[in-house]
Amino acid sequence: MNYLNRILGIIGLTALLACGGHDEKKEKDNDDIQLGNYESSSAPKEEKSAPATAQVDMSDKGIGPVENVELSDEIDMDLAKKGETIYSNNCTACHKPTKKFIGPAPVGILDRRSPEWVMNMILNPTEMLQKDPIAKQLLVEYNGSPMADQNLTEDEARAVLEYFRTLK
Repeated sequence: MNYLNRILGIIGLTALLACGGHDEKKEKDNDDIQLGNYESSSAPKEEKSAPATAQVDMSDKGIGPVENVELSDEIDMDLAKKGETIYSNNCTACHKPTKKFIGPAPVGILDRRSPEWVMNMILNPTEMLQKDPIAKQLLVEYNGSPMADQNLTEDEARAVLEYFRTLK
């Protein structure tokens, strides 16, 4: 009986140690994936507090060719119409104007992101998803579905941006 108690004790202790270490590693790995930390597991606590779609960062201009966009107070309806056509032809497979789909809805995007960030995401999605922290988080938030490069020109991306300004 004494021998059986020792064996059961050893098995129990082994199971306890094995499970404790496994859960800790799994939790750490899940945090890294959720934060888009593929190279490093250290990230600011702020990033965990809200999904990327809810975070506001107007100072981030993104990575790409667009460095400055000036928006007038009035929406250029002709440009917005052109942008709506481009959006309808290229983007609606993944984005619905006012609701979450495969990708985020563009409604209210300019309340959360700078115009430069939006245009750089449209024009340079591959590099943005690799290097921009918010774009990385969005990739994780949307189940790893990367935004396709539609090969738009800056003028076309600007028209799409103007269309986004019309969405309420």
